[in-house]
Amino acid sequence: MRLGFDTGTTPDKWAMAWRERQAEPLELVPVDGAVRAETGLRDGSLDLCLVRLPLPSVDGLHRVRLYDEVPVVVVPRDHFATAADAVTTADLIDEQLVLPHQSGWTPSAAQLDWPPMSWEEAIEVVASGGGVAIVPMSVARLYARKDVAARPVSDLEPTTVVLAWLVERDDEDTQAFVGVVKGRTANSSR
Repeated sequence: MRLGFDTGTTPDKWAMAWRERQAEPLELVPVDGAVRAETGLRDGSLDLCLVRLPLPSVDGLHRVRLYDEVPVVVVPRDHFATAADAVTTADLIDEQLVLPHQSGWTPSAAQLDWPPMSWEEAIEVVASGGGVAIVPMSVARLYARKDVAARPVSDLEPTTVVLAWLVERDDEDTQAFVGVVKGRTANSSR
């Protein structure tokens, strides 16, 4: 079984439980974003995937909601936002946003036309003083650096992480893994 996982999602505890219960091996496959996750599910290179919503299309996909992630702004270490425990979008209105945010929120300051970049690259740009990035908290933790800081953005909606798989791939092994992520024990039944 091949389990895709989006950057910053945490497959470890479920992979460990799977390996303790099942004879079939579980291969963890990193994917970068919902488009690649969906492509992997549809072309058969992934059996299941931990991915952030929204997915490009939900047609023919089952999804189980796992958890929500707090959006955080990543700023240079000496940025004014580091003086607060949390910020709002109003606090960031004059900032240069180096990555578009999935909600569509954009500061009112004129924005540069940034090339597409990964979260890691965006945080590198932030560290250089080029702007700020709003990412899920797990991504900020994954790419933590000494020259940047992260603060929750209290008025943005959280990001939802789901386990997704194709409807036609809904077999016994898939349901066994769904049971693992839903917290079923080895002795419980659906």
